[in-house]
This record gives sequence, C-alpha cells and structure tokens, in this order.
Amino acid sequence: MNILYLLIPLALLILGGAVWAFFWAVGSGQFDDMDTPAVRVIMDDDKRPPDDGAE
Repeated sequence: MNILYLLIPLALLILGGAVWAFFWAVGSGQFDDMDTPAVRVIMDDDKRPPDDGAE
C-alpha cells in the first residue's frame, strides 16, 4: 500500500512529461506535413549520382 504513495505521483510526472513533449512537438512543427514523407519513398529519382571519377 505504501508503494502507491510513490507510484501515483511518479505516474503523474511521466504523464505530464508526455503531454509536454506532445505540445512541444506540435509547436515546433513536427506534425506539419504528414503526407509527403510517406509518398517520398515511392517517388522516382531521375537524377544520376555524381561521378566522382574513382573507378
């Protein structure tokens, strides 16, 4: 029973940290563009890699 006096405040601190991290990520623009990274994988890259001359 005494462990609850430690675990409940600890759980609330972790929850507060997760909520803070979420709002920080939203405020810093982490969720601005959710579609382009998923589509970028299947886009063709028509450019050739630069030839550095080392063969």
